[in-house]
Amino acid sequence: MNDFSNYPRFQQFLGKRILSIDFGTKVIGTAMFCPGRDPFPFAAEKIIYKSHAESIKSLMNLISNEDIEVVVIGIPYFLDGKESTNTVNVRAFGQQLKSALKDQEFFEQDETLTTKAAEERMLNSPEFNFKIDPTKIDCVSATIILEDFIRA
Repeated sequence: MNDFSNYPRFQQFLGKRILSIDFGTKVIGTAMFCPGRDPFPFAAEKIIYKSHAESIKSLMNLISNEDIEVVVIGIPYFLDGKESTNTVNVRAFGQQLKSALKDQEFFEQDETLTTKAAEERMLNSPEFNFKIDPTKIDCVSATIILEDFIRA
C-alpha cells in the first residue's frame, strides 16, 4: 500500500478532510481522505446525476455532513493535454460548485485515464472479485483522483 505521508500535499493538508469528485452526467463518484488520520483515500458515496443544481445540493449535503475542508474535482483532458467539450462542461460544473462553497478550499485535478486506472485496479483486486464493477467505478475513479492530488 502507498505511504502518502512523504508527499508535500500530505503535510499541507494534514488533518483536513478532503473530498474528491469524479463528475459525470449519469453518476458522480466521490472519495475522501484525511491526511494523518486515514491510512489512504477511500471511496465514498455515489450521487446519481439529475441536474447541476440537484447534484450541487447533494454534494453540499455531503460536504456539510462530513465536515469537508478541501474539495478536489477531476478535470478530463485528451491525452495530449487539450481540452474537450467534456472538459469545458466539468469545469463549468466545478465553478458552480466553487461558488456554492463557503469555507472550503477548491482545487482542480487532471483526471486523464482515471477510469482506465479504476478498471485495472478492480481487475487486480480481490475486493472487487477481480471484476470491473460498473456500480463502483466512479467512486474508484474519485479515489484515484484524490491519490493523484496528494501526490502532485
